[in-house]
Amino acid sequence: MVSDPGGGAGWCSLARRQRELASLYETAKSLTALGELDEVLQSIVRHAHDLIRTDFTYLSLVGPDGRLSVRASRGTVSAAFLAACIPADVGLGGKVLASSSPHWVSRYAGATLIEHDPDFDRLVTAEGLVALLGVPLVVRGRAVGALFAADRSERAFHADEIALLRAFADHAAVALDNARLYEASRSALNELRIAYGKIEAHMAVVERVQTLHEALTGVVLRGGTPDDVTQLLADQLGGSVSLLDRSGEALVCRESVSRPCRTSPDSGLADAVERARRSGRCTTSVDAAGAVHSVASLQAGDSYLGALVWSREAVAGHGGPDDTELRTLERATHILGLLILKERAVAEAGERLSGELLTELMVGGPGISPAQRARTRARGIVADRLDLVLVADSATLSSTELARRLHDVARDRSGLAGEHLGRATMILPSTDDDRTVEEVHRRLRRALGGPVAVVGERVVHHDWSRAFSLAGRCAAVMRAIGHTDLGAMTGRYALYALIFDTERAGELDRFITDSIGPLLDYDRRRGTDLVDTLSAYYVHRANVAATARALYVHVNTLLKRLDRADSVLGVDWRRENDLELRLGLRLHQLRAIATA
Repeated sequence: MVSDPGGGAGWCSLARRQRELASLYETAKSLTALGELDEVLQSIVRHAHDLIRTDFTYLSLVGPDGRLSVRASRGTVSAAFLAACIPADVGLGGKVLASSSPHWVSRYAGATLIEHDPDFDRLVTAEGLVALLGVPLVVRGRAVGALFAADRSERAFHADEIALLRAFADHAAVALDNARLYEASRSALNELRIAYGKIEAHMAVVERVQTLHEALTGVVLRGGTPDDVTQLLADQLGGSVSLLDRSGEALVCRESVSRPCRTSPDSGLADAVERARRSGRCTTSVDAAGAVHSVASLQAGDSYLGALVWSREAVAGHGGPDDTELRTLERATHILGLLILKERAVAEAGERLSGELLTELMVGGPGISPAQRARTRARGIVADRLDLVLVADSATLSSTELARRLHDVARDRSGLAGEHLGRATMILPSTDDDRTVEEVHRRLRRALGGPVAVVGERVVHHDWSRAFSLAGRCAAVMRAIGHTDLGAMTGRYALYALIFDTERAGELDRFITDSIGPLLDYDRRRGTDLVDTLSAYYVHRANVAATARALYVHVNTLLKRLDRADSVLGVDWRRENDLELRLGLRLHQLRAIATA
């Protein structure tokens, strides 16, 4: 038998071809079995290295910066070589990318057909790289990288090696394209998941807001109060919710049962309240303790009713309140505004009725008619027990505003309040008059935040009109003598009773006639002003210059008036005892004030 000398070589070539096909099949499988791009690329480089059997194999991709960097490698490659990042238009890689075709050099350092990069050349020398084969990675007609096989000895690369490496490069290109499609689909899926999450969160907020609005509507329909609305908001929003009046004082403060605000609401909210009032929108601020406060203004047309404050602890990583929550707070102010206007309308109707009853008792007395008794009883008031009349007076507030404050006191003390003959008046039951008038004064002063005078008179035989007259005139005297911030009964001013007690008017007339009668007659007949001149003279402690300045007259004119007073009175009043003259002048002045 004659042996075939070429049979062994053919058999080896066939076995090698089978290995190449098996390796290519394995890499093709890896394209579907592995999801991560780096794992697929590393698998391709490993199979290529095992088949071509070069010293080392590596794959480089063009990055966003336009430079070529290693993404996968196999064989002995230094860390410096792997970290290298060179321009994509130099070296063998630049030539492969530019032509989108394979290229090789048997000795890289001496190659003249490529543009050398000094930095990469130093790495080539340090790594001992001599022969280098590069094939492009083409994705959708564009070269995006290259697969390299390198040896540390000079050699040529054969066509079958180039074809095999190019087959692996094509697989790598498919992997790149798949990975980019996979990444795009995963990003789109993630965006859809985020969008769906936002939609879910938004729907949850919408459902929560709808539930809250239904609950708020239910509170209103059931005849609820601002307290009920405030508590409902606190339970739904968490933290604490406070309702402030027009002056910034807290009318209602409610906390959530499940999520209370551990930090007490900051008292320094005046700036936030003012910003919300000016803008008409909700404003949010953080105080020194880290508590978050959102403030919404309560408006009814041009009328400012107060503010609604939502306070809660700051949550780490939370960007702030949701817009929907703030809009809910703003909408709640509309409901609260309606409730406050409703309460105010009811209160004003009650105040009008209370004032009308008070006026009826004042005008219709002494005594109580059956109709008056029935009307007071309908309000839970026993008319026979209304035995104290109070009159409030303030230099800074109108009697209407004072009367409105007295209504609050009257409701708590089963009394009546209103504005009678231009004065804030209240009639109420009392067992200890001095204590009652002092308590009413303290409460009014606290509510008003300023001085106020309250004077009381005991009612005798249901004669509220006489008690009102005494208290009102006494209040005028109190203001004239500078007593503008206290609560007292008229008995404390018994010394001035001649002025404010109309039953003693005759005694007052006789005293004034005896003391300054001639001066009053002279002024009336001659049209002069001697009484006011002498009053000013005593006010300025008999200082002629100061009195002249106060009266806007020359000193000589004043001296002539004083001499005329000597002749009218017929006594030397400036040298003799003038106490009676002074008292007469002062009582005449106070009577004019009390009468007015």
